[in-house]
Amino acid sequence: MLKEVKSKEIITDKNKPVNLLIEGDNYHALSVLNYTHKGKIDVIYIDPPYNTGNKDFVYNDRYIDKEDGYRHSKWLSFMGKRLKLAKNLLKDTGIIFISIDDNEVGQLKVLMDDKNYGLFGEANFVAQFIWNKKTGRQNDARFVSTNHEYILCYLKDSNKGEINLLPRTEELNNSYKNPDNDPRGPWTSVTLQAKSGTEANVYEIIFPNKNKWKPPRGTYPKFRKDKLLELYHDNRIWFGEKGKNVPRLKKFLSEVQQGLIPNTLLMADEVGNTQRAKEDYKKVLANINFDNPKPLQLIKYLGIIGGNKNATVLDFMAGSGTTGHAILELNQSDDGNRKFILCTNNENKICEEVTYPRILKVIKGYKNLKGEKIEGLGGNLKYFKTDFVDYKESTDKNKIKLTKEAVEMLCVKEGTFESVLNNEDFKIFKNHDNYTGIIFDQLAIEDFKKAVKDIKGKISVYVFSLGDDSFEDEFEDIKQKVKLSPIPEAILKVYRRIYK
Repeated sequence: MLKEVKSKEIITDKNKPVNLLIEGDNYHALSVLNYTHKGKIDVIYIDPPYNTGNKDFVYNDRYIDKEDGYRHSKWLSFMGKRLKLAKNLLKDTGIIFISIDDNEVGQLKVLMDDKNYGLFGEANFVAQFIWNKKTGRQNDARFVSTNHEYILCYLKDSNKGEINLLPRTEELNNSYKNPDNDPRGPWTSVTLQAKSGTEANVYEIIFPNKNKWKPPRGTYPKFRKDKLLELYHDNRIWFGEKGKNVPRLKKFLSEVQQGLIPNTLLMADEVGNTQRAKEDYKKVLANINFDNPKPLQLIKYLGIIGGNKNATVLDFMAGSGTTGHAILELNQSDDGNRKFILCTNNENKICEEVTYPRILKVIKGYKNLKGEKIEGLGGNLKYFKTDFVDYKESTDKNKIKLTKEAVEMLCVKEGTFESVLNNEDFKIFKNHDNYTGIIFDQLAIEDFKKAVKDIKGKISVYVFSLGDDSFEDEFEDIKQKVKLSPIPEAILKVYRRIYK
């Protein structure tokens, strides 16, 4: 279950999406999200423990060291359980990125490829990105200087999902000129080279004297003669300013793909490195140490190629909150409407003293190391803690207790947090365009219907039931207006499925 910490709520604009920060064990958080967000997540990014043996991975409340004979299997068990739940959360078009290094990259790849285990399968593998995490050489390394990490990328369904193109830079577009005032606009010249598979004849050709000068005689492999003349008459062959250079093909800016295919090599100058990541972090939380944050540019890069401007992004190993920070910056840069969900435990008070303060400052503004005021990016945040209700005994008493405890979780599921009506028998919540009704006593259904009669649009209605009643007959007169779900039976079904 989820319990909101109201004192940590951040609201700057009710018309903007509400982001979530969930404090608690990430397995429990994923279990709750399997009810509230199943099939709703566009992008998942995680930076799990790398299992280096240097007290970075806890299993059953103990740190795993390098000498543990079951070190890899324990890590795989830990990851496999969480990745199964995470996969359920993705839309069919969804995508997941996982940072990792040499300690577990081989094991993780095999795990992710195992569709029989319930994970993504080889057919949905996209890429193993190599991130150039540092530019300097580590001369005190034992054998070689390790300057990279990996990011494994999988689509939930490669037949439905895709990788987005990167935006073209202004510098790249400015390389296109128009020296001959071609009406088709700016262009650049490229080597005359046909696509593979075309005729490979080598022949000599003299172009017609079209412009009162004779182009040079030359040989042009892998082009049909008639195709080459066709390009020439269409003013797509360029012989240089003076008309005496080796001919090249004109490539117009208007005809090129308006984006760039991502590269598996993620260079530091493009996505940042570990030093830049530390600087990003220290600008916001200068007095609180945190080891190995990821750079903002890296997460923004993955956000661009993985999702659209309305994506919901999940990081269930959120650490310092870089993912949330990056999503807020992305929204500001392209007027996006993305939402994030961050999950992290509170070991060493990381959620309270690192993750939350960082997001708070980024949203509301702060002073940097120079004492300069940095304007906030705006946004909204709800802070929740995971809680546990005993679901194993489906007694009426436990069902009633579960219903009372489920209110905030239902609001998270529907994205409706603003209270409209709050009484003992039923509650109504809304966001800017949706409503949710929660009815604790079925005898109050008629009073509820009167309360919502003037509400326009659909209302998600949850009605307490000791069984599995749908209450469709009671709502027959307004069935076009409501979407009905029984509680807590629907919640209990999810918990049984997850924990069986």
